[in-house]
Amino acid sequence: MCVKMLAPVADPSRPHLLFVDDEESLRRPTAERLAERGFEVVEAGSGEQALELLDQFAFDILVTDLRLPGMDGTQVIDAARQRYPAIVAIVITGYGTVRDAVEAIKKGASDFITKPFHFDELMHVIQTSLERGRLRSENAYLRSQLEERYQFEGIIGRSRAMQPLFSMLETVARTASTVLVTGETGTGKEVIAKAIHHNSPRKAQRFVAINCAALPETLLESELFGHEKGSFTGATSTRQGRFELAHKGTIFLDEIGTMSLGLQSKLLRALQERAFERLGGNQTIKVDVRVIAATNAPLKRMIAEGAFREDLFYRLNVFQVTLPPLRDRREDIPLLIKHFVTKFAPEAPPQISQGAMRCMMAFDWPGNVRQLENAVERAVTMRGSRPEIDVGDLLPEMQEAPSPTATPYVDLPDEGLDLNDYLASIEKDLIRRALERTRGNRNRAAEVLRIKRTTLVEKMKRLGLE
Repeated sequence: MCVKMLAPVADPSRPHLLFVDDEESLRRPTAERLAERGFEVVEAGSGEQALELLDQFAFDILVTDLRLPGMDGTQVIDAARQRYPAIVAIVITGYGTVRDAVEAIKKGASDFITKPFHFDELMHVIQTSLERGRLRSENAYLRSQLEERYQFEGIIGRSRAMQPLFSMLETVARTASTVLVTGETGTGKEVIAKAIHHNSPRKAQRFVAINCAALPETLLESELFGHEKGSFTGATSTRQGRFELAHKGTIFLDEIGTMSLGLQSKLLRALQERAFERLGGNQTIKVDVRVIAATNAPLKRMIAEGAFREDLFYRLNVFQVTLPPLRDRREDIPLLIKHFVTKFAPEAPPQISQGAMRCMMAFDWPGNVRQLENAVERAVTMRGSRPEIDVGDLLPEMQEAPSPTATPYVDLPDEGLDLNDYLASIEKDLIRRALERTRGNRNRAAEVLRIKRTTLVEKMKRLGLE
């Protein structure tokens, strides 16, 4: 997650390493020694925790134990490689069998190391794997593919925010019902509308789109319903409107919230009767058309203010599809970046440096997917003939990435402070809040804090929380 931090940002030149092992007695001292050797290290005690961290940050290196409770190391590597094809993955196994090693390599591991190991041996494996990764980074990118299950006719995403959307679209596409697509500017509302059409029984017919905000009211009415010759100055011939052109197909009405109340009434009749008259005409024209409307405006607030018809809202809102902003689906950013890189450089897609990936994942993206697409197009152009997009190819406001861990700022008084007491107070507060959230259920509180129940009980005794 991108946050503005009060603590100093970690040195971006230092490689960022995620160390995954459920044995704290091994993980903690190894992580400390790696930090001493110049790595920015983040620890995870389970595969599930590692995936949460990978969703929020583009690590350079992943070192994971093979045998983990729940999700194992090969699954972690597989998930990490799907997100970041350039990540260097190393697996630790206490079994050392050829089968284990081969399976890990198949999942994308660069190398493996067996327990027990010497720290220098681990350093050698990491350094060798980093060098090997740099040499084959371009091929690694070309081998990475977007998995089809993360797409619905051009809609890309694996995040929790997007999965319900895919299920909704599969249901909606099979019907002929009217759909209202809502979401911020740039979230891809027209892409959604096209996806619904192209997965519907009407896919062989026309998809006709019109932006209601782009035209004045008189021209918009003519564009929607057509006009007869002589109906207004400049109407030198009869013209079909978008509703007629979309007969048997789908019409997409973008920015529906900008339509005037008068035109809203005519649109409501067209939706109710599936019929209308051209501007200046008196012949009723019947059409069979599916309507998909979209807006970034708060229509319910507009109804309360008298700026939008309530009956039209309910006519449009048979199915509502709400698109989440990009800041709420950050784990989709790597997939989207790879998609746009391939779009703008199909012959030889450049690699994305982990530093550039970190910066783009850290940015807030107020313009959502459209802004990301434009940023990737610029970066592809700026990188010239180089095989990799780096931080310098991004816009200046995107060239800052946070440390993988957000350390709260603490004012250090001149007389100093008692570190143990300070840390104990933080620990006590977190445990108390976890117990409050779970209504005193220690098993669930331990799960929230990602520690064993016995560890929680020991800490409660030590901190006087019994």
